[in-house]
Amino acid sequence: MANTCNFPDIYSWIQNLPPFSQWKTDTISICISPSCSSQPSLKLSVAKNYHFSIIADYNLPISLWTSKPLKIKHHSTKLLDDESVFSLFINFIQDVLHYGRNKNSSSFLKIPRMDLNNSGFKEIFNFSFLTLAFIICIYEAPADLRSTCIISLKNQFSCSQSREASKLIVRILGTNTEEQWMRSVNLAITNWIIEIHSSSNHPMKTPCRLFSYSFSTQGLWKVQLYCPVIAMEVETSTASSLSDDLRFSLNFHQLEGVIQLNYKVIVREKWIEVMVNTDNIRCDVVRLVNESLMAERGAGISEKHFPSRISLQLTPTLQSNVLSISVNKSSDNPLREINMEKTIEAGFDPPNSYMGLKVSAGETVVTSMKPWKFEQSVNGDGANLNWFLHDAGNGREVFSSKPSVFSLIQPKAWFKNRYSSVYRPFTKQGGVIFAGDEYGESVCWKMDKRAIGKTMEWELKGRVWLTYWPNKHITSYAETRRLEFREVLHLNLA
Repeated sequence: MANTCNFPDIYSWIQNLPPFSQWKTDTISICISPSCSSQPSLKLSVAKNYHFSIIADYNLPISLWTSKPLKIKHHSTKLLDDESVFSLFINFIQDVLHYGRNKNSSSFLKIPRMDLNNSGFKEIFNFSFLTLAFIICIYEAPADLRSTCIISLKNQFSCSQSREASKLIVRILGTNTEEQWMRSVNLAITNWIIEIHSSSNHPMKTPCRLFSYSFSTQGLWKVQLYCPVIAMEVETSTASSLSDDLRFSLNFHQLEGVIQLNYKVIVREKWIEVMVNTDNIRCDVVRLVNESLMAERGAGISEKHFPSRISLQLTPTLQSNVLSISVNKSSDNPLREINMEKTIEAGFDPPNSYMGLKVSAGETVVTSMKPWKFEQSVNGDGANLNWFLHDAGNGREVFSSKPSVFSLIQPKAWFKNRYSSVYRPFTKQGGVIFAGDEYGESVCWKMDKRAIGKTMEWELKGRVWLTYWPNKHITSYAETRRLEFREVLHLNLA
């Protein structure tokens, strides 16, 4: 991952724009993508008509995006005052949201007024414009310019500076707007990946656009995940072909996940105990396009992936102060009900038969099992938390198997009508929630008491599997995809 970001400092450039009276031309521009003499470039331009524009710099420039008109003070030493700069920032965010499935979501945008002198605002401003420029390139840029510019802008998202700015901006937006923001961004990325696949003559690895962030506060760790389904790695799939309408349905979704863990520090006489338990694990597979478009081009809104396994590993990165680790859940030993069934049949046997009777005995085994199985285990000083979904028909783990041909034609199979059946293993929206009421068994680390007062770093590594089995659509296609993430959490042993 790159450590520096080469994207221009748009905020500082705007702050240093001179008033109109000092302009020698009608526009002032800054390049926002690499260029060479043989290719056009992308520029951000401001004109005397009070608009900012993203321009494809051909002999005859092509405007790809134009801002709302800004209030410009003619008797100031700067072109834009703080109020105008903040309005431009809101304009960036509104237009990013406009490219999502709900184009009216920006009309309800509420962002608290920020101090522009705050050291973090410049990074937030630049990242919001970078995001807008990236989306504009995907949807609006001419074909000969699009590929080069998208790759250049995409690389800026990978740098550490942009990653930190992205965490700041989602906290400012608030959870509801954050979700709309990520759906808009990942819809654009999904379209870009589809274009890559359709235009490439050779198979290439899909660029992953997993976005995750975490924060640690008193008694709570939280990790948020977003990833387009199309960007997840395919782990297993059937050999059967995929119809265009089903491919559309499966591609235009994203995984949204939330991991919330509660922790408690207890100081004992001879050691310190760190107790961690599940507060909420939530995974949803959410549409990136509206329902009407899904009905028109897809195989229906109920044809989508579902969570089939979640695996988390929580480990203190510095383990010299760890004395022991204990889990709080025994391995499951489910009860089995065994019924013996015997039948006696009377009849005539061949002459050498000892008796003229037949006796047959049969055994029936009945096992009660929930569709989701939870397991805890220990790996060194790390705790593993695993949730597995099982096929109610044969008891096999879903993420590593495929439905049988018989179950595909069986109308009452568990995965048919899986979002409406009373026995569904998901929420009605198609996600899963593991809360502390049922999955709250704790894990306990005993620490050397000399660690008191220190801030410990913990690593949370996770994997999420999504599986598709046909729901109402008639197909034999099935697949499982997987994503992996890693976040660092902090804990003060006070």
